[in-house]
Amino acid sequence: MSNPHPTEQELLKTILEPLLEDFQYWFSRARTLLESEKISFLGDEEQADLLARVKQAQQQVNVAQMLFKATEGQAGIETATLVPWHQLVAQCWQVAMRWRSIKNGNYQASDSIDPEVGSPIRNQPCLSLVS
Repeated sequence: MSNPHPTEQELLKTILEPLLEDFQYWFSRARTLLESEKISFLGDEEQADLLARVKQAQQQVNVAQMLFKATEGQAGIETATLVPWHQLVAQCWQVAMRWRSIKNGNYQASDSIDPEVGSPIRNQPCLSLVS
């Protein structure tokens, strides 16, 4: 009779691999927006800082994906590394939603970026890959 519980390696492959792909997808979209548009509610320095952090996170996710593949799915990533990536994605989502809302003329003055996931943008911590 086979074990009904997946192994750690199976769990990592099932959960971590698609999660890393999702991070790459959302960081790519954020990077495209930040490189191609002037975000009116961000200062030039804030936009450049956010873009730099997205680029850095993309590089870190690339390294994590390479390590995951090189170890055939036996290496995980610490939560302390994943949480800042998640926070950055959430921050980028909010920037994109606000930008689209303004662009489409639907923005309300009371709309704001949630302080729990990204405001003020320039005060977000730098990301670091834990080895």
